[in-house]
Amino acid sequence: MPLHGTRRTAVARTAAALAVLPLTVTLATPANAATVTVAADGSGNYTTIQAALAASAPGTVINIKPGTYRGQVSIPASKPGITLQGTTGTSGDIVITGSTPASTAGTAGSATVLNLAKDTTVKGLTIANTYAAHDSQALALYAGGDRQVYRNVRLLGYQDTFLSWGGTGASQVRQYVYKSYIEGAVDFIYGNGALVIDSTTIRSLDRGSTNNGYITAAATHSSNRYGILITRSTLTGPSAARTVALGRCWHAGGAADAIGQVLVRDSALGGHIRQAGAWQDMSGFSWKTCRFTEYNNTGAGASTGTADRPQMSGTTAAGYTAQNYLAGSDGWNPVQ
Repeated sequence: MPLHGTRRTAVARTAAALAVLPLTVTLATPANAATVTVAADGSGNYTTIQAALAASAPGTVINIKPGTYRGQVSIPASKPGITLQGTTGTSGDIVITGSTPASTAGTAGSATVLNLAKDTTVKGLTIANTYAAHDSQALALYAGGDRQVYRNVRLLGYQDTFLSWGGTGASQVRQYVYKSYIEGAVDFIYGNGALVIDSTTIRSLDRGSTNNGYITAAATHSSNRYGILITRSTLTGPSAARTVALGRCWHAGGAADAIGQVLVRDSALGGHIRQAGAWQDMSGFSWKTCRFTEYNNTGAGASTGTADRPQMSGTTAAGYTAQNYLAGSDGWNPVQ
């Protein structure tokens, strides 16, 4: 499992994060799929999501009624094609929550949802890790399977909210996040997967500091052209102007071949984004060893032309689309 380098002290976060306005999207159920229902009040087939997963065959659709579901939800690699979906279409109605740090449970053990299966779909719900103490990862979502789709989800955390991880070396998983909400403060979108975040609100929490954190921490293998793409999205937050970095270069485990790749394009950037220092060093590795660029962004936080804000040319950007990030060798295209 990946481990971070030196971490700074995190400021305590309150349960107010769960009160962020929920998203609402109309949901559809795959045709001809086995379907079961989870309801905490006993009105479904199961009262916990994990019990439903344990009893379900690959490809099952698990409908989840409104409520708060506590404890880790784990989808093993042996159960591909699972769908987890809230029944109302409003992501705030269904909350999967935990408060476990990696310092006691390890990276995977801290994740409120540990999804290692391929071809899964998660939609219409919230995944939260409410732990926010000193210097510890505490994942909301560990996405470790290929061809995963997340639609209309809220991912709430503080440090390391969302990990896309394909294991060490050049192995790479692909995930697509669409019309969702992601919240955190430190490296809260990170990993080595081919990860596309599309039409999503990304909110940086305020640490009350001149350094209000980092949005991404990419560890893309040098042999992989694509890493993290943020596109058609909104980067926002309550922090003071120019105190939040777009990301930093994570050489996972000190690996010299982890040459992170991040592109932020066609997005609205709030004034909390740094001009100088928008991309940061990490654990002794310069951000300039990684592949960090922007293209066609707007808003108060968009580049004013500083040397710390590399811009991709239009010609190059034509090859860095959501479809290209996710296509792989099988032509997968979940892009909306």
